Amino acid sequence: MARTQEVPFGVNLIGNGWAPLGASTTLSEEHVVEQDQAVLPAVDGIGEREERRYVLAARRDGEDDGLRHAVPAGALVPRVTYRVAGWVAVQGGDGGGCAGAEVGHVVRVSLRVGDGGGFRLLDCGAVCAGVAGGWVEIKGAFRLKETPAGEVAVHVHGAPAGVDVKVMDLRVFAEDRKARFKQLREKTDKVRKRDVVLKFGGAAGVAASMSGATVRVVQMDAAFPLGTCINGSVIQDPSFVDFFTNNFDWAVFENELKWYWTEAQRGQLNYRDADALLDFCERHGKPARGHCIFWAVDGDVQQWVKDLGRDDLASAVHGRLNGLLSRYAGHFRHYDVNNEMLHGRFYRDRLGDDAAALMFREAARLDPAAQLFVNDYNVECANDPNATPEKYIELITALQRGGAAVGGIGLQGHVSNPSGEVICDALDRLATTGLPVWITELDVSEADVSLRADDLEVVLREAYAHPAVAGVVLWGFMQGRMWRQDAALVDADGGVNEAGQRLVNLRREWMSDARGSVDGVGSFRFRGYHGTYVVEVTTASGKTLKTFAVDKGETSLVVDMQI
Repeated sequence: MARTQEVPFGVNLIGNGWAPLGASTTLSEEHVVEQDQAVLPAVDGIGEREERRYVLAARRDGEDDGLRHAVPAGALVPRVTYRVAGWVAVQGGDGGGCAGAEVGHVVRVSLRVGDGGGFRLLDCGAVCAGVAGGWVEIKGAFRLKETPAGEVAVHVHGAPAGVDVKVMDLRVFAEDRKARFKQLREKTDKVRKRDVVLKFGGAAGVAASMSGATVRVVQMDAAFPLGTCINGSVIQDPSFVDFFTNNFDWAVFENELKWYWTEAQRGQLNYRDADALLDFCERHGKPARGHCIFWAVDGDVQQWVKDLGRDDLASAVHGRLNGLLSRYAGHFRHYDVNNEMLHGRFYRDRLGDDAAALMFREAARLDPAAQLFVNDYNVECANDPNATPEKYIELITALQRGGAAVGGIGLQGHVSNPSGEVICDALDRLATTGLPVWITELDVSEADVSLRADDLEVVLREAYAHPAVAGVVLWGFMQGRMWRQDAALVDADGGVNEAGQRLVNLRREWMSDARGSVDGVGSFRFRGYHGTYVVEVTTASGKTLKTFAVDKGETSLVVDMQI
């Protein structure tokens, strides 16, 4: 992992030295009430009988006011990821800063970094704290590119004037990615691998005759798919096509299936571009995701749709569903039905709250084989109060109550400096739905390609090790041909950079290759990743090839090779 000096991982860099932030703000230390004490999780350094305390910031004049805590000079090491974790609450005010299960206010943790007389703020996490009370966990991460020139302090702020902010057990500490990766390798072994017994010959005599035969087992395909987005331009680039065909299993169209592309002007349909990409995928044997049928964000809806009245809009929605899904029935394994509903309400505001569920119901009727997904961004980052795992689950539950056959959860994954444990926590929460999770649009933006490689590995290892995750799709990989800057895995000239090589290495790590000999009872044992395999058996009479598949299972898979 990229770092330049020894780092005390896991050591909290802040303690009890909170100071008021704002001219009128006052601070006081308070005791957690007994009923809250009983439900809050344990914290290192606090005994069972010891009362927990918090700091209350009152008389705040604005959103920038709250609490500040200086970070010791030299404590933050550049190029190292630091995690922020703690608990916050609010009291007072009428709410309105955020909404969901209960009305509340946004509370933020930021790092104020002095820089040559000025300062800059780094986002370290944000949550919606309910005005009805109760503690909410806040978490996030940050990283410095260079040693700060001035003072560095942690700020807790965000709620409007007149709202008191409470802070408890806030910690800032360096994240040990090497140690985390070790844990993830162990977790991966349990989640993605299985013991396999190849049985050569059922009769005792046949089994004995196979004893000592040499065996090589090679995995051909992985059960866990890795994909990327494509468009009409990149499939003309031989370097792109070469890396795509050798390293990816699935594809998604960047824009060509979106409504604003297929019907930019009312009644003027263009499916040529999507047809060309679908033909490319089918020629290369790559399944495709359908992205997207609708887009919930106002700014991504074409003007002619915005100009429609309610009845005409309802008719246009039905026309879009029938036209698209009837044409491509059976061709797309997945559909993102109404993209980014945590951040937009275009159709629900104009057609009613049932509009999104209707889209799912009709899509399921028109193409019953397709998995229908919700898809949104920032859910895995803990920095967007509008896109928490809890709000995503609320959305999914509401869709299901409306008869929507939600088949999967899409996390877009447009990340910077990701924290593995923050991502894992989001995945754990979403896993309670019982639905498969896909990372649908992964890109990792970081100018330093070495750090970019590390960040990419963080996300891929967390996803691969989590039992709820069923696949990962990148949002491009080639320099100059991606939506986000500083996210490329392949340079414009086709050269694979360090981040791209990290992906290649991980794919290689997650493929099995076993060699050995048949034992005295006619068996060969190995532990392999889920996927398809070919086995080559060499005896005195020659070589024999057989294929088989390893799927999920708690017990050993026994395969009768019948040679």
